[in-house]
Amino acid sequence: MSNNLGAAGSGPLFQVDGKPSVGQAFPLALQHVVAMIVGCVTPAIIVAGVAGLSERDSVILIQAALVMSALTTLVQLYPVIKFGRFSIGCGLPVIMGISFAYVPTMQAIAGEFDIATILGAQVIGGVIAVLVGIFIKQIHKFFPPLITGTVVFAIGLSLYPTAINYMAGGVGKEDYGSWQNWFVAIVTLIVVTVLNHYGKGLLKLASILIGIIAGYALALCFGMVDFTAIANASFFQLPIPMHFGIRFEPSACVAIGILFAINSVQAIGDLSATTTGGLDRMPTEEELSGGIVASGICNMFSAVFGGLPTATYSQNVGIVGSTKVVAKRVFGMAAGILLIAGLIPKFSSVLTTIPYCVLGGATVSVFASIAMTGVKLIVTAPMNFRNTTIVGLAIALGMGITQANAALALFPDWVTTVFGKSPVVLATIVSVILNLVLLKNKEMEKAEGLR
Repeated sequence: MSNNLGAAGSGPLFQVDGKPSVGQAFPLALQHVVAMIVGCVTPAIIVAGVAGLSERDSVILIQAALVMSALTTLVQLYPVIKFGRFSIGCGLPVIMGISFAYVPTMQAIAGEFDIATILGAQVIGGVIAVLVGIFIKQIHKFFPPLITGTVVFAIGLSLYPTAINYMAGGVGKEDYGSWQNWFVAIVTLIVVTVLNHYGKGLLKLASILIGIIAGYALALCFGMVDFTAIANASFFQLPIPMHFGIRFEPSACVAIGILFAINSVQAIGDLSATTTGGLDRMPTEEELSGGIVASGICNMFSAVFGGLPTATYSQNVGIVGSTKVVAKRVFGMAAGILLIAGLIPKFSSVLTTIPYCVLGGATVSVFASIAMTGVKLIVTAPMNFRNTTIVGLAIALGMGITQANAALALFPDWVTTVFGKSPVVLATIVSVILNLVLLKNKEMEKAEGLR
């Protein structure tokens, strides 16, 4: 079978360079947008809340999330710059969006510093991603599924308090913990869960979006929605370069940089799932390297315009696997929809009116899914004493130290920023070190040698 053909057939939808009609492509493109748009803008909403941004700045941050996700997707789809065998972009049917993986660490940095510090760290992270992409074969061995699974598990666990606080109405709000907040949040969660398990087709794919709409309607009945931001927003606006500025804080750069290295290696999994699910093959070394290098470069560019860190979106990878649709025209059209939405501040401002309790009810299942994805990766390795020690100690130290607020009080501030604010960084470092120093038995080494 040709590399450009999917398993479903030989029509234009099932060819990477196929040219399906607008009528064929648009509904499929919209399906991809619906599946990812809530996940794309929610990190920006969360970080804006922690940083205490004004309504206008919150809209700009959300706008940048949509625009930069669209542009990064287009770069991945259509590589234009090539250096010998390598290119900037993977040329595969993928969707890029703002990643939840960075949220716990971004929350910590936004709370202690500001958005500019996150964006400065993102520039350094982009450089690290480029280096990982260039040397992917040498670096990949340090991050087997056991380690990446532990990191993903830590990310999911660390997001739970955010979801619960949002379900209660948002920390610091006058009505925090009210029965109205909990009622709206639980109704939203029920709608999402029911559609996830019993919905078919678009109802299942759009379960989070439909849950938010249902929760939003209920919140309107309780008078929880403020439309001021929509009235103040303009109809069209280009992203504003350096609106938030860029500031380099060493401790923040270390924390974000480690996550960029991890997510760059994780991208191998998403790109491999895309090609195996839609093209019946594994990705080439050039595609992997080009995809990761492009992600790094695009993240550096995005930081200038206030776009938070992007990554491949697993839910869209899942759609590729289930539909076998791989035509880049479909994904380019999806990027176009995101771009148009990002250039209309009125649209972005609508998203800022979503009450925290609705967001909490909708995202708690997402965070649970992230944690369980980590568990699935972990159990691909034998759960012997060595491996359970690695996972157990990494999670114990990562979660434990960050939850004990004064545990690092006598250390320099940079130590607290790197290790004491987000469990993800410490869990990553501990798991990698333990994986290197704890001896493997001969059976494990033999099994790894056969892979």
